[in-house]
Amino acid sequence: MRILVDTNVPAAEACFGSLGELIRRPGREITAADLSDIDVLVVRSITRVDAALLAEARRLRFVGTCTIGTDHVDSALLAERGIAFSSAPGCNAEAVVDYVLVSLSALAERQGWRLAERRVGVVGAGNVGGRLLRRLSAMGIDWLACDPPRVEAERGEAGGSPGGALAGFVDLDTLIDECDVLCLHTPLVREGPHATHHLLDAERIATLAPGTVLLNAGRGDCLDGQALRARLAGQGDINAILDVWEDEPGIDAALRDLVELATPHIAGYSLDGKLRGTYQVTRALCRAFGLPCRLTLDELLPTPPLRSLTLGDGLGQEEVLRLAMRAVYDPRRDHDALHRESRRQGMAAGFDACRAAYPLRREFSTLEVALTEPDETLAALLAGAGLRVTSPP
Repeated sequence: MRILVDTNVPAAEACFGSLGELIRRPGREITAADLSDIDVLVVRSITRVDAALLAEARRLRFVGTCTIGTDHVDSALLAERGIAFSSAPGCNAEAVVDYVLVSLSALAERQGWRLAERRVGVVGAGNVGGRLLRRLSAMGIDWLACDPPRVEAERGEAGGSPGGALAGFVDLDTLIDECDVLCLHTPLVREGPHATHHLLDAERIATLAPGTVLLNAGRGDCLDGQALRARLAGQGDINAILDVWEDEPGIDAALRDLVELATPHIAGYSLDGKLRGTYQVTRALCRAFGLPCRLTLDELLPTPPLRSLTLGDGLGQEEVLRLAMRAVYDPRRDHDALHRESRRQGMAAGFDACRAAYPLRREFSTLEVALTEPDETLAALLAGAGLRVTSPP
C-alpha cells in the first residue's frame, strides 16, 4: 500500500509507516500525477481534493483530512467513486478556543478594557463554537449564540418546542445588535438556506456598532474582506482579529495591515490538535482496511516543555489569567511572523512559510497553574479558561 501524506502532517511515520510505503509532499504541491499509483491520500486544508486532483487516481481507496473542516474535499465525488473518506472532527477545537481567548485578552490589554465586561456573540456553535460557549460560561462571561441549523435540528428532536437547550440562541442580526464581540466559527457553505459565504457582508459590516470587536477563526470566505477593509480604512471605529482570509495564501496586504491581530490560519495549530487529527485519520484508515490500530494517542503526545506555573498573590485576576494563558501561547508571535515573512518572501510564500515552520505550541490544558493562596474565584476563572489549577485548602 502506497500512502501519500502532506509534509505538514505530524507523526506520519509513527501513524502510517507500518501500514505501507510512506511518501511525503507539501500540500500545495500535490498534483494529479502524484496520485497515479497511490492507495491512500492524507492531507490538510490547503489541498483541494476534487475532480482535477483525482483525474489520474486509479488506485486510490481512502482519503483522509487531518482537519475539522471538509469544504476543501469533494466528498460526494469520493462517495461516487467508492473511495472511503474521513476527517478529524474536533481535533483542534480546543486550540482554536485557546486562540480566541488569548487574542481577545491581548486586545483588551492593548485598549484598556476587560473581557468580563463585554457580551460575546458566537456565530456557529459546533465543535469550536460550542466549546467556546462552555468556556465563556465557566468564566462568567455573558454571551449570545447564532446557529440556525443547530436550532432547527434541536427543535425537530424536541417536536417543535424550543426547549431550554436553546437559551441564548438568537438570529444573526439580533446577535450583531446586542454583542460587543463577534466570533465567527461557521463552516463554509456556499448554497442553500444556511449559506455562510459572506455571511458578514458589506451591509452587516456597515451596521457594526463603533467599538465592536470582530474575530474570524472559522473560514475566510464567511467574511467580506473588501467591506471590512473599507470600514477599517474609512471609519476605523471597529477592531478586527483575523486568522482566516479570503484568497489564502495570497491574502489582502492592506487588510492585514489594518487588523489588530493578523495570523496565518494557525488558530488550531497546537501540537496536541495536529496529533489528534493524525491519530483520528489513522484509526479511520485502519477501520476502512480492516487493520488493527495498536497505537494510542498518549504515545504520540510528548511531555509539554512548560508543565507548571506557580503564582503568588499581588496580581489582579485579569493579570493572572493573561499571564497564565500567554505562558502557553502568545498570538502576537504569529502576528509578527506573518508581517515579517510576508514582507520578506512575498505574501503567499510568507503565509505558507509561517505555517510550514510553525513553532511548538501546546494547549492550555497542558499547563498546571499552582496558586500559593486559596482563591476560589480566581481558581474558577483559570479553570474555566481551560487551564488546570491547584490551590491550597
